Amino acid sequence: MFETTTLTSRLTRRPRRLRTSETIRDLVRETTLAPQKLVLPLFIIEGQKRNEPIEAMPGRARLSIELAVDECRRAVDLGVRAFALFGVIDASLKTPEADEALNPDNLLCRATRAIKEAIGESCVITDVALDPYSSLGHDGLIDEHGVVMNDETVEVLAQMAVIHAEAGADIVAPSDMMDGRVGAIRTALDEADHTQTLILSYTAKYASAFYGPFREALDSAPVDAPNVPKDKRTYQMDPANAREAVVEALLDVDEGADMLMVKPALPYLDIIARLRATTNLPIAAYHVSGEYAMVKAAAQNGWLDERACMMEMLTSIARAGADFILTYAAMDYARWWRETFT
Repeated sequence: MFETTTLTSRLTRRPRRLRTSETIRDLVRETTLAPQKLVLPLFIIEGQKRNEPIEAMPGRARLSIELAVDECRRAVDLGVRAFALFGVIDASLKTPEADEALNPDNLLCRATRAIKEAIGESCVITDVALDPYSSLGHDGLIDEHGVVMNDETVEVLAQMAVIHAEAGADIVAPSDMMDGRVGAIRTALDEADHTQTLILSYTAKYASAFYGPFREALDSAPVDAPNVPKDKRTYQMDPANAREAVVEALLDVDEGADMLMVKPALPYLDIIARLRATTNLPIAAYHVSGEYAMVKAAAQNGWLDERACMMEMLTSIARAGADFILTYAAMDYARWWRETFT
């Protein structure tokens, strides 16, 4: 038998008592992430019954509209009811001016209408940015000197948001990082009688190295051409900056954003926590393609337990202060959640 030492015999606080059994651990758990708090991003392509697996994102695919509707139905059955839509625009429709973005019958608008008509309880979030429609691969319009033009881009984004609202989007999500776009979009929506359409602002979107698989899936990387910026660092945030995220958040709040987003999530948990302390608005976090892909790849090599790691990662994002999370693992997580908690 071991003897109790005098060093511990008089302990009055023993935190391990709260970890004694699974039932007690469940009672005192501080963060519980249910499937209803997840948003499933979907890549939409033209055609009929097209399912194109995305090599860099195992388990995810580009889907034609009717297959995307089917995927949404499966997700709703699992408790995931919100969807972020991204249109994979045919190269023949891309122009330097991103004209297809303002086509009210474009791929994204048709997908929005189809999902809302088929699944009334769904929440559709649409991407408001020009890079999927631009032949130059940037989120904004570019002048002859290779400068991404802020104010001219904002005018297009405001029109684009109204078109999405008219198609049935519940939430429009400007992901471009142009200055002043939230206020312009709010004004345009209100003037078009879409006062109930919410704005989820990509408030702190960093110029991250974790977006690679997404750009492959969407074919939205900047092109290599004269007078075209080679990256997006003149508008996306410097990964070294934290205080700047608070500046962006306060501006978005003043301009009328309903929700704020941090992207990516895991390398920026401190930013999520900062914004949580700064505002009472809902905070979203985007668990991006690179974060998803690295767990998938490691699991395929037998180096990590996919289920345990993915659930831990997503819980950590919620623990940092995110109210909801966009993640490609939404359906997997929902299945695991059902197996674990029901």
